[in-house]
Parts: sequence; structure tokens; C-alpha cells
Amino acid sequence: MDQQSKVAVIGAGVMGEALIAALISSGVNPDRITISEKREERAQELVAKYAIKVAPVSANVADADALLLVVKPQDMATVLEDVKGSINPKAVVITFAAGKTISFISNGLGTGNPVVRVMPNTPTLVGKGMAAASMGAGVTDAQREFVMGFLAATGTVIEVAEDLQDAVTATSGSGPAYFFAFVEAMVAGAKELGLSEKDATTLTIQTIVGAAKLLDESGKTATTLRENVTSPNGTTAAALTSFGNDNLNSMVAKAMKAARDRSQELA
Repeated sequence: MDQQSKVAVIGAGVMGEALIAALISSGVNPDRITISEKREERAQELVAKYAIKVAPVSANVADADALLLVVKPQDMATVLEDVKGSINPKAVVITFAAGKTISFISNGLGTGNPVVRVMPNTPTLVGKGMAAASMGAGVTDAQREFVMGFLAATGTVIEVAEDLQDAVTATSGSGPAYFFAFVEAMVAGAKELGLSEKDATTLTIQTIVGAAKLLDESGKTATTLRENVTSPNGTTAAALTSFGNDNLNSMVAKAMKAARDRSQELA
């Protein structure tokens, strides 16, 4: 596979658009990308924005070298029914649906196509995503290189064994929502201390953005950075002691296990 490979994208919502942008950024020619999207207005919006093509599912998948399934888990079985009668038997199928296993996709198609399972996350929308890919049987080196290449344009990508995908979902897939919930809690706490919502929001967001950048670029662990800002018997120590008293670590682990379990239920 190369930059002239034909790519079919089924589902052109927010994540679908982010992946289209990543494909183009990685070097795929826009006129080699065709979407199938049930909302005609949305399809035409993306055609105008990215100079890609639009086609019905059956025509789209017939000669595609790669097929991206960017649909909700509950819609996947129906999509596979629509695809299996027309799919190019040599195409690599790349699924982005939480919980849907490689075997689920393979069995639903019944065509023997190689399948790659990917868990992205929403920061993909700003080029700072985290994706984890698992290669199914029959995926060639060229197909793997293609998948890892365009996913790298979404942010960072790693390859994991498929049996770890539910853990990935609980960590990076759902992780942005944990972050957003923590921001909401900090803003609410700051307002209780007397700050305006505007100032509370600015202080919270920039503090977390700056801390994340420091963690990413300093080469130091989160533990070291936490210790560096925590003076004995100081204000930070008081806050962290409160977190400990409320069993923050246990709370986070319990939430992640709930996300992992739900991902398994979706299989």
C-alpha cells in the first residue's frame, strides 16, 4: 500500500472527519478517499472541505485497498451486512468501534479480509490523539505500515495485543472524559473559594495544560514532578493529603475497571 491506495471511509462524523484529515496529512491523495455517509448534507460538507469523493457503501468498498469503519458499536453489525457483499477481498479493514473485536468483524464479514482494531481518542481532533492498534491475522507489512503511518498523523500511536484493547479503552479511549470531569470539579471548587467562573476556568485550564506540557517535555516522571511542587506541610501537601483521605487512587482504579468491563460487554 502507498499514497495512491484507495481508501473507503464508512461513517463521517467528528472522528471520521479527523481520520480523513489524518489520511491527507500522511500523504494520501484526497481524490483517493471516498466516504459513505447517510447524512447527505454532512457528506457534501466534507467533499467541499477536503476535495474527497462520496459514494454508496457497495460501490465505495468494491475497489478500496483500505476500509475504515468509523461507526458506533451498536451500528457495526448492520454496517458489516452492508459491506460484506461488495468488499474487495484484499482490502484491510480498520475498525474504530469500542469493544468490537477482530473476530466480531471477521465473522460479521465472513470474507477473510485482514482486520486491524484501533482505539483512538477525541484529542485526535486537534492532532494530539492517542491511538492503540492491534493487528489481526493476515495483515501484511505494507498494510501495517499504512495504518500506523496515518494514525501517527493523529498524534501518537502504539501497537498492542488485542487482549489489552479493553484496558486501552479504559485508559486513553475514555481518559479524556476523566480529565474533563476533573477540570469541571476544579472550576467548581475555585468558584466556591470566591473566584469568578471566567477566572476559575482560565486558571484551571492553563494550569493543567502547562502541567501536561511539563510532564511531556521535562523527561521527569509524574511522581518526581509532584514531589518537586510539594513542600512539607505546605498548601499542596494539604490538598494531596485530602485526596489520599478520599482514596483518589482507588476511585480512579474503580472507574477505569468499570470502563474496561463495559468495553468487554460491548464485544
